[in-house]
Amino acid sequence: MKITAIQSYPIWVGDRNQLIVKVETDKGIYGWGESGLSSRELAVIGAIDHYRQFLIGRDPMLVGALWQEMYRSQYFEGGRVLTAAMSAIDIALHDIKGKSLGVPVHQLLGGKQRTSIPTFGCVRADDPDTLIASARKAMKAGWNCLRLGWKSDDVSPYEPRAHIAEIAHWMIQARDALGSAVMLGVDYHHRLSVAEAASFCQKMPRGTLDFLEEPIRDESPEAYEALRRMTEIPFAIGEEFSSKWQFLPYIEGGHTQFARLDICNVGGFTEAMKVAGWCEAHYIDMMPHNPLGPICTAATVHFSAAVANLSHVECWETPDEDMTRQESPIFTKRMRLVGSTYLVPDEPGLGVEIDETALKAAEPFRFSEMPHLRRKDGSHTNW
Repeated sequence: MKITAIQSYPIWVGDRNQLIVKVETDKGIYGWGESGLSSRELAVIGAIDHYRQFLIGRDPMLVGALWQEMYRSQYFEGGRVLTAAMSAIDIALHDIKGKSLGVPVHQLLGGKQRTSIPTFGCVRADDPDTLIASARKAMKAGWNCLRLGWKSDDVSPYEPRAHIAEIAHWMIQARDALGSAVMLGVDYHHRLSVAEAASFCQKMPRGTLDFLEEPIRDESPEAYEALRRMTEIPFAIGEEFSSKWQFLPYIEGGHTQFARLDICNVGGFTEAMKVAGWCEAHYIDMMPHNPLGPICTAATVHFSAAVANLSHVECWETPDEDMTRQESPIFTKRMRLVGSTYLVPDEPGLGVEIDETALKAAEPFRFSEMPHLRRKDGSHTNW
């Protein structure tokens, strides 16, 4: 079997682009992948175009060797653009291999260790009463782990000190209202400095939060090491990491307790399984990032089925969430929740089917930017 084509489909679905990739073979078997570098999709397509030049004619069953060739056959190795492209191709190759052998992808990864995948629900609002009401609705629907947040996350000027005082108060109210049984977290989207993040943690009683996601930027492991000494709240970080090497100091240094690995950015299944094993050796649980479309969700479900150290998978399907990312008619078959869990599929490959006529007729790529936030003094800050 040989690879005959690699096609990129950047389309607008709901509120963002999805970059879907199809790898075809001369046996009529094809695979689907997805890239996760949101708002920079054209850069990823350029990398895929480069990889296509030497992947055409190659054996798609040699997934590990092709991963190494894509990574090592360039002088400027790694980086988020290249590994986002590699992720989409690697996921598609696993889909092909599973279909060719007649087994689900998780069987290629060692077999399923669980039959269902627990998720954490994303609950957002712009006032604490609505947030708590939405959280209760999600809990009634079956979620026992929730990430709480705010809907208006693109408002400038953004002042961290005022915001952390407000959100800390929201979290205290939420814990009091929702009780101690539910697992609660908050995502700060790396907006804070070390001092601001420490202040946020210190404003809440012990036990208010079960995890704090991405409180500061990831460029400096030493900064996370300093923050780790200032709070007892477990950290959930790594969604923007693009390789096992980027995870290295955070795993070895004990800087995180939950690894927010993104299979569509880290390098696909090939790299994700290595990170998961490394985390297992350090008693770090996987909490995969899953913000994209049905291909990302399916890949994440197969990965999560095969690892020993799973906490929860991110899920944007709580009762008050917009479902357009997942429910586009392009996807004729996708993973579906049963309560708050995904059942692990047993059909060959990923278990995702796409209407290619609808895909080619979908709303095309549009340029979009994540919010560009400023502070009151006019300076740029993180979103």
